[in-house]
Amino acid sequence: MAIDISVIIPVHNEQGNIEILFAELKDVLDKTGRGYEVIFVDDGSTDNSLAELKSIAGKNPQARVVSFMRNFGQTAALSCGFKIAQGEIVIPMDSDLQNDPADIPALLKEMADKNNDIISGWRKDRKDPFLSRKLPSHAANWLISLITGVHLHDYGCTLKAYRKDVIKHIALYGEMHRFLPAVANWRGAKISEVAVNHRPRKFGKSKYGIIRTFKVLLDLVTVKFLGSYFTKPIYFFGGIGIMSYFGGVFSCTYLIWDKLVHGKPMIQSPLLLLTAMLMILGTQFILMGLLAEISVRIYHESRSQEVYAIKETVNVNPTDGNQIS
Repeated sequence: MAIDISVIIPVHNEQGNIEILFAELKDVLDKTGRGYEVIFVDDGSTDNSLAELKSIAGKNPQARVVSFMRNFGQTAALSCGFKIAQGEIVIPMDSDLQNDPADIPALLKEMADKNNDIISGWRKDRKDPFLSRKLPSHAANWLISLITGVHLHDYGCTLKAYRKDVIKHIALYGEMHRFLPAVANWRGAKISEVAVNHRPRKFGKSKYGIIRTFKVLLDLVTVKFLGSYFTKPIYFFGGIGIMSYFGGVFSCTYLIWDKLVHGKPMIQSPLLLLTAMLMILGTQFILMGLLAEISVRIYHESRSQEVYAIKETVNVNPTDGNQIS
């Protein structure tokens, strides 16, 4: 049977959870009647997780295991899984049993009914501590939605369903996996949400902490820049430069007016230093924007990577002289 669904599960020190999770997954996926694979990516586990994964793969041909040489992080594990996934629908999920495999049919139904490209899980009744997990998550989701313009209740929920076509060309790094819906939406993907079950953790301990929230915020700055200004960085740096330069002009104008009207010496005013600083910064930002423009053009030309994403073509041969990608 052809593989239609690929479930990707990053694993880091989750012995005791893995066998239970695979048994639940197998029961759910078998009932769909569709071909599937479950890709476990062991992210440098130091417990018995890898041995358990090998045991599962030895007994079940649908299970596949990739083992990293060291811990590279969840985003790297998901990126690896996306690259080797064979299914047309890719479903990442956590290995700690907090995501419920029984929600997968609801994700598939929503995708089929609405013909959307991404179905995002929403942990509406989240079973986590409020101060250390839920409150930072609510704040992060609000901020991400505000900055990206893609409004989701739960960016941090790993359980999502993607059409492989919309994610295969998106590079992941840092903590960027949680921004996949926003990045894909900028490329034209359609998104909707489904409320999913969230279970309390029974075995092992959480790998998340408050420090991760700050990493996510820094990555959000990167995502916003790449999404809005990557192909036109002069608009970002040049805009700041022009505002800074005009601030310097305004400050200088005020200094001259104060000198002519009130006879105050310009050299004694702190505004003189501010004027010089704003004009120098303005010039530097504009030059930085020009350098960034040159770098972006070198990047795209060297990789032959287009600045657009094509959904489909009609009567177009990609081997023609004007090749598309």
